Amino acid sequence: MDKKDSLILSFETSCDETSVAIIKNGTEILTNIVATQIKSHQRFGGVVPEVASRHHIEQITICINDALKDAGVTYDDLTGVAITYGPGLVGSLLVGITAAKTVAWAHNLPLIPVNHIAGHIYATNFEHPIEFPALALVVSGGHTELVWMPEEGEFKIIGETRDDAAGETFDKIGRVMGINYPAGPKVDELAHSGKDTFNFPRAMAKEDNFDFSFSGLKSAFINTVHHADQINEELNQADLATSFQNAVVDVLASKAMRALDKYPAKEFILAGGVAANRGIRERLTMELEKRKVPFVKAPLKLCGDNAAMIGAAAEMLQRHGAKADMSLNADPGLEFEWQANEEH
Repeated sequence: MDKKDSLILSFETSCDETSVAIIKNGTEILTNIVATQIKSHQRFGGVVPEVASRHHIEQITICINDALKDAGVTYDDLTGVAITYGPGLVGSLLVGITAAKTVAWAHNLPLIPVNHIAGHIYATNFEHPIEFPALALVVSGGHTELVWMPEEGEFKIIGETRDDAAGETFDKIGRVMGINYPAGPKVDELAHSGKDTFNFPRAMAKEDNFDFSFSGLKSAFINTVHHADQINEELNQADLATSFQNAVVDVLASKAMRALDKYPAKEFILAGGVAANRGIRERLTMELEKRKVPFVKAPLKLCGDNAAMIGAAAEMLQRHGAKADMSLNADPGLEFEWQANEEH
């Protein structure tokens, strides 16, 4: 390896994926180990924090060893250690932070703290370097927000969900439909074979801001299903999925395009776990083609939580002077600053 190369060992343990990656120069994945916990949480219908952190403890050392072996490097080859320190589940975050600090201290390596959302956005860096200014829509199980990036290293929230995240809502309505966690992919699949017949609400779609709300949609969906159960009416699963997904997509797309009108960007980025949703991708593709704005999507295999995206963001952050010491702690409620003059 060229001594000028950056080689970052990165960790991601914010929720229920234990992931360790080694990233070269912020753009090349040498390895990206992901130990998933989906089966452990399925019987609960969602992530149980205590179970998640226990699994991280069991898997983290194995993942480190596998990553070094898979990439064919040693600790001496590394130039830095990156870690997600928030937002996320506090117990899960602490396992990754402890591992990262231990490696950094033992091998005298710089420790780079990374915001989990910045990681999701920088997953697109493996496709091509982000062009600024850029506007990103981050849609995941825990987050739905619009992020304005006027230049490299700057992240400003211009809108976010006021209640449930879009991905969380997919999982909750999936449970009502009898679909196992995570429900998003199955709902997306069903949505492409049904009709929008239920006219679910598009909350805040016409309000003069860039915020989202999905709790009313979730309640309307659940009430519709429960009422049908009470009168022994059988509802079409595909139509339910289509009606629900269209309501989510309509709000996401309309808010995103209005934000783009106010914040002209060289490219529009879609990132986060729900960025894999075909309905959202198709609608945004259509809207952005009208505006002739390049549409950059995180690679499907990197939409979910993974350490490769953390390594990509870390390389950029390190160039901008980001560094932590051994006092680094988990920040479960971490968020970017808000764009000045925006109501929230």
